[in-house]
Amino acid sequence: MTIDSRQVAAGMLAAVPFARTLGFEFVEVAPEAEGGVRAVVRLPDSPATHNHVGGPHAGAMFTLGETASGAVVLAAFGHLLDRATPLAVRAEIAYRKLALGPVRATARLGRAPAEVAAELAAGERPEFPVRVEIATEEGKPTSEMTVIWTLRPN
Repeated sequence: MTIDSRQVAAGMLAAVPFARTLGFEFVEVAPEAEGGVRAVVRLPDSPATHNHVGGPHAGAMFTLGETASGAVVLAAFGHLLDRATPLAVRAEIAYRKLALGPVRATARLGRAPAEVAAELAAGERPEFPVRVEIATEEGKPTSEMTVIWTLRPN
C-alpha cells in the first residue's frame, strides 16, 4: 500500500476544520505490516489549549486522538469514499497521567483493511477499531483511546 501522507493531512484538515483550529500537525501517515496503517498527529503546546493545571485540555486530547484515528481511516479506506462514508461510531479514552507540553497521538488500524473492504463489498456495514496512544514528545504515555469506526455504504 502506498500512502501520500501530505494528501491525507490536507484531506483531514479540509474535512475537519476544528483540527486546524487546534493547530494539529500531521507528523506521519505510513503503512505497517499486513496492510496496517499508522498515523502520528501532534498537538503543539499552547496556552489556548491548556486546562486548569497547565496541560492540554481533555477535549483537545480527545480531538487529537480522534483526528489521528480519522487519518488512519482515510489512509486505509480513502479509495472507497465513492462507495462509503467513514463515521466514528463510539470512542473511549482513558486519561492515565498528566500531559505537559506538546503531545502526539499515534493511531493504528485494529483490523486488516482487506477484511473491512470485503465486508463492505458484501453489502455489510463494517465496524473496526482504531487504537490510539497519546504521549509526550519524550514518548511517555499519558492517554489511551479506542475509536470504533464504520464505513456506511452510500
